[in-house]
Amino acid sequence: MTAPTATGAPVDEAASQTTSTADGEYVVSFTGTPEAATAAIQAAGGTVEGVTAQVGMALVSSPDAAFLEKVRARGEISGAARNHAVGTARPGMPHRFAEERPAVAEPAAGGSGHANRPERADAEPLAELQWNTEMIGATPEGAHRTATGKGVDVGIIDTGIDASHPDLAPNVDADRSRNFTTDIPAVDGPCEVASCVDPADVDDNGHGTHVAGIVAAAGNDFGIAGVAPEATLVNLRAGQDSGFFFLYETVAALVYAGDTGLDVVNMSFYTDPWLYNCSSREEYLEGTVTDEELAQQQLVRRLVLDAVAYAHSRGVTLVGSAGNEHQDLAAPTRVDETSPDYPLDTARPRTVVNTCLSLPSEAPQVISVSAVGPSTTKADYSNYGLGDVEIAAPGGWLRDFVGTPAFQAPSNLVLSSYPLDVAIAEGLADENGDPVDEFSVEYCDEAGVCGFYTYLQGTSVASPHVAGVAALIVEELGRSTGHTGRALEPERVAGVLARSAEDHACPAGGVEVYTDEERPPEWNAVCEGTTDVNGLYGEGIVDAEAAVLGR
Repeated sequence: MTAPTATGAPVDEAASQTTSTADGEYVVSFTGTPEAATAAIQAAGGTVEGVTAQVGMALVSSPDAAFLEKVRARGEISGAARNHAVGTARPGMPHRFAEERPAVAEPAAGGSGHANRPERADAEPLAELQWNTEMIGATPEGAHRTATGKGVDVGIIDTGIDASHPDLAPNVDADRSRNFTTDIPAVDGPCEVASCVDPADVDDNGHGTHVAGIVAAAGNDFGIAGVAPEATLVNLRAGQDSGFFFLYETVAALVYAGDTGLDVVNMSFYTDPWLYNCSSREEYLEGTVTDEELAQQQLVRRLVLDAVAYAHSRGVTLVGSAGNEHQDLAAPTRVDETSPDYPLDTARPRTVVNTCLSLPSEAPQVISVSAVGPSTTKADYSNYGLGDVEIAAPGGWLRDFVGTPAFQAPSNLVLSSYPLDVAIAEGLADENGDPVDEFSVEYCDEAGVCGFYTYLQGTSVASPHVAGVAALIVEELGRSTGHTGRALEPERVAGVLARSAEDHACPAGGVEVYTDEERPPEWNAVCEGTTDVNGLYGEGIVDAEAAVLGR
């Protein structure tokens, strides 16, 4: 590792050569009018493919390897960077969300993967498997007595929503759903349609469908019920099939969320390729960075922060996952061993200060969520940090209940909807659509209609619980917007979430120790703060019943 100089991280010439291949697609930011920016881009040899004028951003293509240098020299342009690197990844790369489906050394205990209807007449058929909604009181006998999310629009910025899933179809608004991505064969595998632009009602990754089910799987006597089972789901696809979330697509989705009048948006991802985005070399304590890479991080910061602020200003309550790196985000420094995560095999370990931001979750208007297991203990993988995490929610934790028969049981994770074709492709289901192990469930009704569900864990799973409760709050406390719509200022939603959350004290001794769960001591989490507010749980564990009933 090259030692840092007095001016911060040194330039890594080898890395610069690795990432210098022009890929033809760029994000350009501008300060003037779109017309002036377009003229400047064209003069630099670029073609404008799309403009998001609300935050001064353009998507540009150019075959010129010197395009970035030329366009940055134009006075109308405030920044430019590559949007992604085509041809530097490979189909079959590790699943972007692979850590959310943990592997176990021994076969898990449990049932056959099929489930029968529980005895409770008012519950959904798989309700007995939903410890997560029971924990937060998002049940027919709890919060749903008062609020179900009706009249509230929830955007899912993710890899898509499988709108054909029987538990999601009743709630998906196809007319307002959008796909901001184009499949890239070198990254995502073969395109499913000739144009490589999928319809806005599919999910070829599965992550977005799982998130959407937690928020608003319908209360339709089928499968599971979401936290807000009558909320309207709007698919804002910004994630590639491979799970990458590129800059232009992410910003465009956020801006659209504000313009289309959504009430709540869930964001269970970070904007690639940087886990943490720095603004200067002085923020690097160890590691190297090229001028090009630093410019890219600066552009991500500027545009994502502006887009988050724009959506928030237009009434959108924004909820995000805190991350699965088991790091204390409030600590002075952060270790990052995964960035940049594209082009392929270019990641270099670095240590940066905590002013380098994971976005969008660390934007000031985003409610950042940590994850707990069914015991209510912070999951070992979950990021945390006093002042960084606002609230905790069920995220699942396979290693919960260590020392008991429940240790490493699939039921420690969170069950939600999943696209059947993705499940078959990933080997979660056989060619007939039947689960291959206890980590997935198939439910079929008397008419022979079937839905597929799988267990996952992660802060990606925790965040949509908070987004669902936010939808319940908007319904219960919001004002009418005409017809059946409701609206409530994001600050008020955040205030109710904080006040109603169930306090969770720090562990005895002030440290959550994970060595019994076979984690190294570096995973142990120091809990700063009080029972009211602390670094592991923020204001506490989200409580749907208290939020809408005032308890």
